[in-house]
Amino acid sequence: MSSIDQESMANMPVIDRHVVADLLLRAVTVMVFGLFAVVAIKQWLAAPTRVTLLLIVVESCFTTGLAVVSRTPVRRDWRPTSLLFSLGGTYGCMAYNLNPGIQFLPEMVGASLQVAGIAWQLFAKISLSRSFGVLPANRGVVSHGAYRVVRHPMYLGYFVTDIGFLLSNFSLFNLSVHVAQLALQMGRIVREERILETDMAYRCYRKAVRYRLIPLIF
Repeated sequence: MSSIDQESMANMPVIDRHVVADLLLRAVTVMVFGLFAVVAIKQWLAAPTRVTLLLIVVESCFTTGLAVVSRTPVRRDWRPTSLLFSLGGTYGCMAYNLNPGIQFLPEMVGASLQVAGIAWQLFAKISLSRSFGVLPANRGVVSHGAYRVVRHPMYLGYFVTDIGFLLSNFSLFNLSVHVAQLALQMGRIVREERILETDMAYRCYRKAVRYRLIPLIF
């Protein structure tokens, strides 16, 4: 090999393994959502009055879209436990049994809760801009808009939306999925704040906004 060839190879950019992992994570996220959406929409087409089915697809589409277009942070937590908390907390709703269950709430009441949760997620998204992602990371401290209420308002939106679906499509299996998802989401929050608390701006923000997910509770 000539010295020119060696110099050319030395000057070629090295692909960061974290960049590759990030692209792979985004691709897998889209594929999983696609499969979930196909199944859910087929069931909705067979029973168009089940509006909660359509809305859970809308929520998942919104969440997946945010994950795909989010900016890449400088520092991100790639540890397996963080992956479990983050992916489970964000996409755990895709494990729901979509068959009709017990209706503790009428379909339209459950759908109204879902719409409220999605609207809150949208408000949080507008507040956050592109500083959103699946894995714990510091993408900059946001303290306005929805972030004046709780420190993780996007996750509060997930919680409200999923409660609407659960109470209109209740089963013990769906309840266990919801509880597991909530537990994973809380673990995700704890890990995310371990990264953020190294930022002085976040420590000041944390003093101003006391609750992380649910006002007066957590």
